[in-house]
Amino acid sequence: MRNGGTNDPTSTPAPTFSHCMVRKTSLQLRDASYNKFRLLPSLKIRTILSPTYLTINHITLHLPLPPSNGQKRNEFHPTTPISCFPWQLPELLGLVLHHHNHALLQEEEEEEPKEQEKENLEFALPLSSQLFDTELKHIVFGIAASSKLWEQRKQYIKQWWRPRVTRGVVWLDKPVRTRRNEGLPLIQISRDTSRFKYTNRQGDRSALRISRVVSETLRLGMKDVRWFVMGDDDTVFVVDNVVRILSKYDHRQFYYIGSSSESHTQNIFFSYAMAYGGGGFAISYPLAIELAKVQDRCIQRYPGLYGSDDRMQACMAELGVPLTREAGFHQYDVYGDLLGLLAAHPVTPLVSIHHLDVVDPIFPGMSQVKSLQRLFQSVKLDSSSIMQQSICYDKKRSWSISISWGYVVQILRGIVSPRELEMPTRTFLNWYRKADYTAYAFNTRPVTKHPCQKPFIFYMSTTRLDRARRQTVGVYSRHRGRHPACRWKMDSPEKIDSITVLKRPDDLRWQRSPRRDCCRVLPSRRSSSMYLWVGNCRESEISIEQQ
Repeated sequence: MRNGGTNDPTSTPAPTFSHCMVRKTSLQLRDASYNKFRLLPSLKIRTILSPTYLTINHITLHLPLPPSNGQKRNEFHPTTPISCFPWQLPELLGLVLHHHNHALLQEEEEEEPKEQEKENLEFALPLSSQLFDTELKHIVFGIAASSKLWEQRKQYIKQWWRPRVTRGVVWLDKPVRTRRNEGLPLIQISRDTSRFKYTNRQGDRSALRISRVVSETLRLGMKDVRWFVMGDDDTVFVVDNVVRILSKYDHRQFYYIGSSSESHTQNIFFSYAMAYGGGGFAISYPLAIELAKVQDRCIQRYPGLYGSDDRMQACMAELGVPLTREAGFHQYDVYGDLLGLLAAHPVTPLVSIHHLDVVDPIFPGMSQVKSLQRLFQSVKLDSSSIMQQSICYDKKRSWSISISWGYVVQILRGIVSPRELEMPTRTFLNWYRKADYTAYAFNTRPVTKHPCQKPFIFYMSTTRLDRARRQTVGVYSRHRGRHPACRWKMDSPEKIDSITVLKRPDDLRWQRSPRRDCCRVLPSRRSSSMYLWVGNCRESEISIEQQ
């Protein structure tokens, strides 16, 4: 007989569920062992978000709508039975086990299952389906800086650092003058590295001290740390997206997370297995502990390496930990205008931007610091969607429209396919100036030379949150660049002076499978303005002009 009074959730095995059913205001799970539904009345449907999404106890589900007599396909009624997708079961069961105790799921029958049945009823959440509650307070930033450039580059740090919220340390080679209430991280001086060999004639010995930033930060003994994030003083982080990325991973395991360079030549010369430190990388706390044990001996074995990040990767190779790639960390080993890259950002959260002293200001006609201040107006309203691309078409005027939310809108004459628009335009130059387009580590397309295909560019000028309508309202103003004459017999985008983009913030977008937002052209009473809507795609909606 079962001990009905026990509170130990591990005292009896949990049932195995094959699928779930939403019916009226409760959730039912089918027990595969007994082939019948169990009603879980404590799991209530809180909010119906749309015809295909609803929230049950803070878990958002995407539900396939079953056909029913006399019901349109896009209608939803709470009384309609709806089956959940199989992959949602681990989340639902994780919620049950975490909040409602195993006793909620115990069988009402009096007899205990046989030993063979126990084995069949054993349940374990797949590691990839677990949700880790990592928050910003669990992340410590280690920032490598130079005393010579500190006065200039500390302005970049001020744009993303949140005083008394973010945690971290700036590591300098020499003391610098500091002021009170500057809104900057704690400053520390790196330990002496003169005992380490350095034989690379093209590099600088500062690579040795920078390679030890994570280990030295660990030795400060900060509490409740799950991740260390390394960056340079000219790296700008979107910290909310750092949290979103790292929350996907188990901080109790060994993880080395980052991305490669945009330059294929750089990756060949250093390594495709290396996370570039300027773009930033993350190391889980247990891995940082192991690294600190071996790092000094490790870097002694590689005196000929050039920088700090290749030394870090060499030690990771000795520990047997591979690079886990996240494309939102951006090294930006390029020169010139980042427009082509940022206007076609991959479908992943923007985590970092690097080499701000090398590239042009993100918004033309202003300093890089002023550009970042403008960009972070959008970041504060919807950090998860910053730089996310949407593609749509103005059918009446045969225009192609590409939106990089919070940054830029581009209008092109004619119908350009999404396959081409999602490919970055080469507005930038390779890190190796003599290299051509084949030296990039991703696909690119040339800047068009045809006078009628040159895009009309509208940069974000102001943005605000309309609290009544729960949406952001961004105004994008046309960049007054010179446009060559076009002989095409069609409407010209030069008549448009401003574009207003409407979008609801979507903090949960990266908890769903990656997908570009859709956009739609809204009616406008003025010929000099355009209104666009950006948001989740409807059923069967695609980004192309349909015949």
